[in-house]
Amino acid sequence: MTEQWIVDAFTQVPFKGNSAAVIVVDDYQNETWMQNVAIENNLSETAFLKHLGTNHYFIRWFSPMMEIDFCGHATLASAYVLFEQFKLTGKITFSTEKVGDLVVSKGEQGKIEMTFPNYAPYPVAEIPTPLLDGLSIKPKHILRSEQAYFAVYDQASDLLDLETDNEQLKRLAPFDVVATALSDDDHYDFVSRYFWPANGGDEDPVTGSIHAGLMPYWGERLNKTSLTALQASARTGVLYGLLKHDKVLISGDAVLFAKSQLFV
Repeated sequence: MTEQWIVDAFTQVPFKGNSAAVIVVDDYQNETWMQNVAIENNLSETAFLKHLGTNHYFIRWFSPMMEIDFCGHATLASAYVLFEQFKLTGKITFSTEKVGDLVVSKGEQGKIEMTFPNYAPYPVAEIPTPLLDGLSIKPKHILRSEQAYFAVYDQASDLLDLETDNEQLKRLAPFDVVATALSDDDHYDFVSRYFWPANGGDEDPVTGSIHAGLMPYWGERLNKTSLTALQASARTGVLYGLLKHDKVLISGDAVLFAKSQLFV
């Protein structure tokens, strides 16, 4: 039997943030099995960890639809399991196929800090028609990273009122869409929502990976190196960012929801 943990990431409160399943495997022999487990879990991501050495794991992430190149909240959830359930101390290195090594540590206040590459978005020469047709409110600016189109709005209220046509947004594959605006709440610097119908689902509750682009974008706009972000989904999540040279440090909390055994 195989053990599995389900963790709510980027929250201190159960049933908030974004849920991820975490499974430690002996080897990656059967991709069909991993994808079927992710489908059965029906969470944003299921992370599979393979032990490589002391505090060193290879990590792969599967949405219910496909294997994902880069996932922040499931990385945080995986680190939480290793720190809290496996009692690891010090830094953990997660090796990946697409984004290199991700170094994770646990701060003094218990927050888990992940070192991500800087994926700041850049202007696009042509704006795809499905992007504009898929958003009920026209954004002020549009940029793009390797992961997603960035739709930038003037007001946080626009972001909260935004509706999407996911059949249109699916046509942007392999890119997702993040909508973002300055926060009107003094507790946060900016807010965002993330839509990924082409790769995982309608709206992602909290998306750690996209903050590798959001943090440097808003850091430059606000002339700040330390930022706090709210992902304004129905579940909501809070992320803390620190810009350091060519890296983006993303921190957050996590809560264990369940531990179970897989019988297949």
